[in-house]
Amino acid sequence: MNFFEVVFQPGIMDIIVKMLIILIKVVVVFGVLMLHVTYATYFERKSIGHMQVRLGPMRVGPHGLLQPIADFIKLFFKEDIIPAGADKPIFFIAPVISIFAGITAISVIPFFNGFVIADINIGLLFILAMSSLNAYGVVLAGWASNSKYSFLGALRSSAQVISYEIAMGLSLVGVMMMAGSLDLSEIVRAQQRFPGGFFWPQALGFFIFVVAAFAETNRTPFDLPEAESELVAGYFTEYSGMRFALFYVAEYVGMILMSLVAITCFLGGWDGPFAIPYVPFAWLLIKLYLFMFFFYWIRATVPRYRYDQLMALGWKLLIPLSLLNIVGTGLVKVLLR
Repeated sequence: MNFFEVVFQPGIMDIIVKMLIILIKVVVVFGVLMLHVTYATYFERKSIGHMQVRLGPMRVGPHGLLQPIADFIKLFFKEDIIPAGADKPIFFIAPVISIFAGITAISVIPFFNGFVIADINIGLLFILAMSSLNAYGVVLAGWASNSKYSFLGALRSSAQVISYEIAMGLSLVGVMMMAGSLDLSEIVRAQQRFPGGFFWPQALGFFIFVVAAFAETNRTPFDLPEAESELVAGYFTEYSGMRFALFYVAEYVGMILMSLVAITCFLGGWDGPFAIPYVPFAWLLIKLYLFMFFFYWIRATVPRYRYDQLMALGWKLLIPLSLLNIVGTGLVKVLLR
């Protein structure tokens, strides 16, 4: 049997077609994701600028629309400086781990009915695992840089993840109990029985998840691992050029991921009050843009927490509340059965 006879067997052809479909999905999702990451930085600077009664980027292109491209070109050609005492292999791999974890987690998000790269029945568990992996990149970057500022930022990030990852995971248990599944597509379909999705019956879980998402992505008011006023730039103080850009991209990928998880688990996913013809993912995009704007709004209005306040909030408030939410959800399910 020659090569072509092997390739064109019916079973082999089915596998090749499935692989091509998955590859096309990966290319489309990755391209759209990178476009959103690029212009998320632009809209953040514009939004915060207008909130502070200034214009934001205006120089490059009309209304500064080409500013993200100019920033990318600048970072691409900027000198890549490596500290003399750095652990070079770990220093190189740390930003790759951070961005890889976020992009991989997005592969299980259902963008609309039937469109998901990896439709696995433990999608929610997979996202929690990948979001935890992102912390390894931060910790390794802080340790490998051989800098006190970077190391302090890494220590803060690891303590932050340990406390808020627990609250985040527990906040999603109520969603799992109501949907009866870890499959994200099934969770979205289960929400179609509730007006507004799981937002109302799981309001406490939604609040806990949102607070934990800010801590998970190191965003204001929980940006202690960076804390420019204290640690220069925290865990990526010693990074420059494209390696710095990778950490920057990883942060925005994390914001988009957390927004998509909140939308999928609490706000009905791709579903909406009425169908929008020809654009099956329109409601998902609308919710995503509103959620991303919420990140910007909080950054512009809320001051940074003190570190002891951050830890106390996680262990003394969010984790007990998430356990209370699980008990309450279980009681309601038992009583309504």
